[in-house]
Amino acid sequence: MKSILLPVEPNSIIEAAFACAGLLAGRFGGEVECVTLKPSIVDFIAPDPVVVVLPQSGYSEEDAIRAARERYAACADGKPGFRWSSRPAVDDAGLASLSRVCDITVVGRPGVGRNEPRMTTLEAALFESGRPVLMAPPVAPKTIATNIVVHWNASTETARVINDAMPLLRLAERVTLLSVEGNLVSGPNVSDMIGYLARHDIKATAAHTKPAAKGGAGEAILVEARKIGADLVLKGAYTQSRLKQMIFGGATQHILQASDLPVILSH
Repeated sequence: MKSILLPVEPNSIIEAAFACAGLLAGRFGGEVECVTLKPSIVDFIAPDPVVVVLPQSGYSEEDAIRAARERYAACADGKPGFRWSSRPAVDDAGLASLSRVCDITVVGRPGVGRNEPRMTTLEAALFESGRPVLMAPPVAPKTIATNIVVHWNASTETARVINDAMPLLRLAERVTLLSVEGNLVSGPNVSDMIGYLARHDIKATAAHTKPAAKGGAGEAILVEARKIGADLVLKGAYTQSRLKQMIFGGATQHILQASDLPVILSH
C-alpha cells in the first residue's frame, strides 16, 4: 500500500484521518496524496426518520482549497510521506474516480453534523473505486495493523477485504478471524480461510462471539476487537443490502456509526 489518497476538508475527524494515513504510509514507505474535497452541494441533517435538506450558500472553490491547505499545513506540512496535490478540488464522484489509481483511500468516520465527514464521501469511494477504504475513528490511533481483527462471515465482501489487506496481514503480529453467532452466510468455513492465509505465511486464529444485546453483530465485533487489543478491523461492507441496513440496521451500519477503531472496508 504505497499509494494512499486522503481527501482533505475542514471536518472534525481530519486530524485522525491524517494520523491514520501517515501510520499506513509508514508501514510501507508509501506516499499520501492529499486533495481538496469539495463541500456537498446540499447539507443533510438527518434526525431519524426525517431528512431535512438545506441548500448550501456561497460556495467558493478558492475558499475550499484554502481551508484544505490550512488543514494540511497544520497536520502534515514537513512530515515525511505526505504530498499536497495540485489537482483541482474533487467532489465525491471525482474522489471515487481518483481512488481507482491509488491503493486505498482514507476518510473519517461519517456523521450527520455539519462539521462531520459525510457518508456520501465514504460510500462513493467504497462503491465506485474498486479499492478499499480506511475509515479513521474520531481519535487518532497510536499504531495501526499490528493486531488485526477480521470480521469473518464467509461472504464475498469479506473475501475481498482480506485480499485487499494482504500486505497488512503479512506484517501484522496477530490476526484474528472473528465470527458472530447468526451472522454467517453460506460459504467456506473459517478453518478454510485460516488454511488459505497459512499458505501465504500468515498465522491466524479463530474466535467466536454472540451478538451484543444493543448494537447486535456490529457492536459485538467492536467489543471483541477492543478486548483483543486490535488496532485495525477488516470488514466486508454491506453483505446485506445497503437499503436493508439503513432500515433495519446491520453490522456495517453500526460500525460506520460507532467504531472507535480504524476500519478497512471493501465491497
